[in-house]
Amino acid sequence: MALNTTNMMMVPSDNLDGYIRAINSIPLLTEKEEYELESKLRNDNNLEAARKLVLSHLRFVVSIARGYMGYGLPLADLIQEGTVGLMKAVKRFDLSQGVRLAAFAVHWIKAEINDYVIKNWRLVKVATTKAQRKLFFKLRQAKKNIAWFNDKEAEKVADNLGVSPRDVTEMETRLTAQDVAYDGLLEDDDDSNSPQVPANFLVDKGSDIAGNLERTDSEKHMAYSLNKVLGALDERSYRIIKARWLDDNKATLQDLAEEFGVSIERVRQLEKAALTKIKKLMVSEHNDVLVA
Repeated sequence: MALNTTNMMMVPSDNLDGYIRAINSIPLLTEKEEYELESKLRNDNNLEAARKLVLSHLRFVVSIARGYMGYGLPLADLIQEGTVGLMKAVKRFDLSQGVRLAAFAVHWIKAEINDYVIKNWRLVKVATTKAQRKLFFKLRQAKKNIAWFNDKEAEKVADNLGVSPRDVTEMETRLTAQDVAYDGLLEDDDDSNSPQVPANFLVDKGSDIAGNLERTDSEKHMAYSLNKVLGALDERSYRIIKARWLDDNKATLQDLAEEFGVSIERVRQLEKAALTKIKKLMVSEHNDVLVA
């Protein structure tokens, strides 16, 4: 479905109140109207139906986006990212699953806003894994009225969130740390000579000619071995691994399930089997090189 929703995504920061008033004036859909629009979209690829579904739910995006204003990011940007999530939800929505679009779209809206917050709250990402991302948002909420956690408080938070006290302490450190410019502050020449400036204490790897040659040779061998191993996969397994791990725009399990006409669980099984085979073949390749 190629839905052109540029106007929906571009939230005017200079007239945000007007934008919010405009979307709040759009009537909510009844369950019957929602079903009719969903049917037109699903059966006829009716983009006008998709547009109406998105527009009628933009007020929910604004409501969710307001909950993220504590991160110091523009509300207009948060709404814009949430709108992207809403459009993804509309694309995947199926009323036969027994839920209304508003309930179904919450996950997609929050996921897009979460990604935006993680990428823009700091220059350096503070959360990369799924567990860290969950801890990032929960810990921010838990620390609103608390300074540094003591051991007992950290253990209590860890128990409530289902993580280890070490994870809590590490994320707390990331949240309170400040970004440091690589070359120091340009307006203050004294800072550029400070030993705390990263540029002054990082190793210059460019001077390690032997090490660079070794790394380059190793990378070339790994690339050759990986291509050789991928060539040993069957066509479907290769397509799954490429789409899930190698392509820039990575496919979801749902996308591949639709492409091959199988269940999501079957795609997951094929992916796991292919990764296991790749691992075994890569180990074999490595052992062959050591023997040689």
